Amino acid sequence: MADLKITLVKSTIGAKPKHVRTVQALGLRKLHSHVVKHDNPAMRGMIEQVKHLIAVENAN
Repeated sequence: MADLKITLVKSTIGAKPKHVRTVQALGLRKLHSHVVKHDNPAMRGMIEQVKHLIAVENAN
């Protein structure tokens, strides 16, 4: 399974509460912080919800 590097590039101030909780569930706390997660359908669904706030790239 591939890994994804997810980076928070836009602030969650003013975002919908559901999107703020999704970003927090991904493990992102501060602007420009990043996490590495396994690529699976659940992660893809979370990424799709907040794609306007994050940047995603392959971690390989």
